[in-house]
Amino acid sequence: MVGKYNMKGIEFILIGIGALAGAFLRYKMTSSPILFGFVPVNILLINIVGSFIVGIFSILSTTYNLDPKYSLFLAIGFCGSFTTMSSFALESIILLDNKQFALFGLNVFGNVALSLAAVILGRTITLEVMRP
Repeated sequence: MVGKYNMKGIEFILIGIGALAGAFLRYKMTSSPILFGFVPVNILLINIVGSFIVGIFSILSTTYNLDPKYSLFLAIGFCGSFTTMSSFALESIILLDNKQFALFGLNVFGNVALSLAAVILGRTITLEVMRP
């Protein structure tokens, strides 16, 4: 077996609690569509916010040498469950099915570029705030 890793019960619990919280928050944020014109942007906002959180956490975890269990809870559990590649992919395909090619391109570019920018922004702001 390649990359064998024996997880302890507490690690499963941390991932589970984080995932439950992330899924619940995503559900609440998508229950009322936020429209930009006639295009729902809930998933885009969720992916940007989750990426921003991961950006902040990546700096905090390295700076303070946090126990990897925090990563299991926040990055893998919470953000992994909160952000949603599958919903983004489905929304994109629906736009293609409806021949809304420009919106498809904007959706793909927006989710990918803005999520990457959010990670960078989260990291940059955290580094600036922590600067002595």
